[in-house]
Amino acid sequence: MPLGFHRKPTGRPGEWFYCIKHGKVEEGPECPAKDRLGPYATPDEAAHALQLADERNREWQNDPRWSDKPGDRPADEAE
Repeated sequence: MPLGFHRKPTGRPGEWFYCIKHGKVEEGPECPAKDRLGPYATPDEAAHALQLADERNREWQNDPRWSDKPGDRPADEAE
């Protein structure tokens, strides 16, 4: 059998995750890590995982430190 199949999901009871494959909140190791966002401290935080990820993505897209254009970066960080 090829390596990597039938691995147990990683996580601990008391940690909450949002499974993007099934669209549900889960506690501890249910689905594989590749399908989850988290861990979060509470089920409510995990339920808002997609909203939080969207907010963070928007912040990063507008952060000049992550720009591919040299003129968009602050002078102290330009190459």
